Amino acid sequence: MLCGPLCRFLWLWPYLSYIEAVPIRKVQDDTKTLIKTIVTRINDISHTQSVSSKQRVAGLDFIPGLHPLLSLSKMDQTLAVYQQILASLPSRNVVQISNDLENLRDLLHLLASSKSCPLPRARGLETFESLGDVLEASLYSTEVVALSRLQASLQDMLRRLDLSPGC
Repeated sequence: MLCGPLCRFLWLWPYLSYIEAVPIRKVQDDTKTLIKTIVTRINDISHTQSVSSKQRVAGLDFIPGLHPLLSLSKMDQTLAVYQQILASLPSRNVVQISNDLENLRDLLHLLASSKSCPLPRARGLETFESLGDVLEASLYSTEVVALSRLQASLQDMLRRLDLSPGC
C-alpha cells in the first residue's frame, strides 16, 4: 500500500511530540559560556596582552572598538567583522576563535528569534580589498590589535547580555 505525505507525518507524530524547545535561559547561558571560552582562548595567546583595546593604531581603523549601545544586531555585525578579519589572518592561533565566533553568532540569532526579531545575516567589512594591503604591511600588528579589541568587545557583550539587549 502506498503511503502519502500525511501517512508519513502521522507515523512521525509520536516522535515529534517529544521534542521540546530549548529554554531561552539555556541559550543565554550557553552564549555567556562561549564568550568566556573565547576570551580565555585569546588570553592563552601571549602576544595579545601587549596592546590596549583602546589604543589607536594607524591603518587599523577598520577593526571595531567598543560601542556605547549594543543591540543583538550590532553584536552580530561586530562579530561578523571580527570573523572576517580573523579568517584573513594566516595565523593558526585564530582558527578556533574564528569557528567559535560563528557558533556565537548562531547563538545570538537564536536569542534574537526568541524575542521575535530575527536578525539578517551580517556581512562583515564592505571594503575588504584594503585589508589585504594592511595585512601585507603589518600582519603581526593586525592580529594583536584585532584580538585585543575582540576580547574587550566580548567582555562588553557578556555584561550587556545580563541586561537583555534589544533587537
